Amino acid sequence: MMRQYELVERVRKYDPTADENLLNRAYVYAMMAHGTQKRASGDPFFSHPLEVAAILTEFKLDDATIVAALLHDVIEDTDVTRAEIDQKFGPEIGALVDGLTKIKKLDLVSKKAEQAENFRKLLVAISSDIRVLLIKLADRLHNMRTLEHMKPQSRLRVSEETLEIYAPLAGRMGMQSMRDELEELAFRWSNPEAYETVSAKLGEIRARNAGLVQEIEAALQKKLVEAGLIATVSGREKKPFSIWRKMQNRQISLEQLSDIYAFRIVTSTVSDCYRALGIAHSSWRAVPGRFKDYISTPKQNNYQSIHTTIVGPRHQWVELQIRTKEMHEIAEYGVAAHTLYKDGVMLDGTNTSSHAKENPYKWLRHLVDTLLEGDNSVEFLEHTKLELFQDQVFCFTPKGRLIALPRGATPIDFAYAVHTDVGNGCVGAIVNGRQMPLTTQLRNGDQVEIVLSKGQIPPAAWERIAVTGKARSSIRRAARDALRRQYSELGRRLLVAAFRRIGHDYADEKLKKSLSRLSQKSVEDVHAAVGRGELPVRDVLKAIVPESELSQESIAKRKRTMDRRQNEEGWFAIAKGMGLKFRMPASGNDAANAANGPALPIRGINNDVPVKFEEAGAVPGDRIVGVLSEGEGIRIFQIHSPKLKEYEHERWVDVTWDIDPEHPERFPAKIAVTALNEPGTLAQIAQVIGESDGNIDNVRMVRRAKDFTEMTIDLEVWDLDHLTQIISGLKGKGAVSSVERIFH
Repeated sequence: MMRQYELVERVRKYDPTADENLLNRAYVYAMMAHGTQKRASGDPFFSHPLEVAAILTEFKLDDATIVAALLHDVIEDTDVTRAEIDQKFGPEIGALVDGLTKIKKLDLVSKKAEQAENFRKLLVAISSDIRVLLIKLADRLHNMRTLEHMKPQSRLRVSEETLEIYAPLAGRMGMQSMRDELEELAFRWSNPEAYETVSAKLGEIRARNAGLVQEIEAALQKKLVEAGLIATVSGREKKPFSIWRKMQNRQISLEQLSDIYAFRIVTSTVSDCYRALGIAHSSWRAVPGRFKDYISTPKQNNYQSIHTTIVGPRHQWVELQIRTKEMHEIAEYGVAAHTLYKDGVMLDGTNTSSHAKENPYKWLRHLVDTLLEGDNSVEFLEHTKLELFQDQVFCFTPKGRLIALPRGATPIDFAYAVHTDVGNGCVGAIVNGRQMPLTTQLRNGDQVEIVLSKGQIPPAAWERIAVTGKARSSIRRAARDALRRQYSELGRRLLVAAFRRIGHDYADEKLKKSLSRLSQKSVEDVHAAVGRGELPVRDVLKAIVPESELSQESIAKRKRTMDRRQNEEGWFAIAKGMGLKFRMPASGNDAANAANGPALPIRGINNDVPVKFEEAGAVPGDRIVGVLSEGEGIRIFQIHSPKLKEYEHERWVDVTWDIDPEHPERFPAKIAVTALNEPGTLAQIAQVIGESDGNIDNVRMVRRAKDFTEMTIDLEVWDLDHLTQIISGLKGKGAVSSVERIFH
């Protein structure tokens, strides 16, 4: 275990101005706080925070970060409080330690939810101070180095979490050396069989190609010297996990993988980088499609380098990375290579130091905001993995703004990356001057223009197309908001009609005064709950109208004088904008009595608004009735459906069709077909339906005998005439014995 003076010497070696007294006090305090606690390995617990601090000295971090590393477990694992840390070491270090402390005593239903909430807290802390992330990554690295002492189940869980979150996060922060080690350790424990297989194969290749790396290094160096270019060349064999990932992505075997060697050329200036590229390409054949210039277009984490692949000595594919010394330092140490975190620069770009002109990690503020958009723990964890665990493509707006997206992203992801309102209003995309489908996968360098439309609501199906967490969460939120607005409007109209029935005028102000009695936070919440059928209308009436005016005698009197008027204009003048005309029946015995009322358009069977069809379906031309159903909005029944008897009449909603002829849509219907049990019969039935422009949604064999088969067919048709045409066509087939429509 590292001694106290050794740690201090490490820090003072790269930072002579470090507070030696502060480091000494933190060392002693942490060691005393952890006392006799032991790790799973049997080592003193204090050895862990000490090793975390030692890892951070390799990145030459400031004394406050080193102190926070020493103390990072004291609040979580000892009796020490945040207030005590603030008092002894100052609020700056206290905030760092608190950001690394897991949330305790959470009432969560799953380990995944607990993991998500703790990671959410960590990201909030990162958004205030980047040093929290640096300590967390060092903490995870030391835990991975000692993972063999954990139980197999814990090893697997921690390794998977490392591969899914922490290693990609280190990569996004530009800390490539840390990412490589995290991935190798996690790969070893999460997939030991694959790790051993790849390692063994690499050993065979290494023995077969003995001296190859040195030969290629010498050849590259010789070409550079001959051209008068001063640069250093270093080669390495790729790590097992890097090779395994390429094998998985390309669906190839290790024998087919040719580029297992990577070489780095480090120059003094940017112009020398391009000179070195020219020398390499003029000396050896370049592999098409393997060139990337991250110097002219840096990655979001400030990574800069030229990547190319050549067919070098021994006809071996050689991957080259060409960069300057400064670029190399940033590539290896990422954010830790900058001093901005010491100068008071926050992730939002503001700073308290005149020395800090620019913050190359301002993008992380956007990333944190995106990840925190998840509405629940599961969504949050999903967004974290989507944002971190993918390669990137770089696209441009028509004005030249650079938009970085995960590989496989579509114009939908691009639109939401520009702005949430742009995503919500997106109806089309022009990629490189051509109108392209929204499902198009974008490529590096694409210029994308989003076509917008006012009043557009993103379809729920977009969620399956989008790949970014921001796009998916925004689509879900827009769908929920639209559905909530529909329920809210429906609920409000139901309340207006109910108040009229008892001779009162409804007003939102009256409802506001009774919110507490209804256990609701806002008027809109009440409307939505009523629209969904979760809050009975009578409960709202009881909360607002004096009890004396709700007596049976009083209601009966009003009912006798107002029944016909309220039936004509009340209950079914609800929820504009869904495709049906909703009215109250003129009398309890004629639920289908039609009278003109406000239109409520629906959009066929794939409607996103709170209107559902009963199982037997209904089509334009049918006489239909709606029923207010808890949690489902309004359910539509044919007037002949015997299921209507199961619902109280006061919940019935009389409806008539109001279909836009310019935008026809299909509706559900069911038919029962009895046909001969012989080859080709089903094909004949399908042919009739297809030629009539009907769509078969489902077919079920109800009863099958030797001579005949009874089947139920779920159809999608335009209207009643269309359905009648299909039934007539089926009856005309010799193989069909009978066809009947199913009404229940």
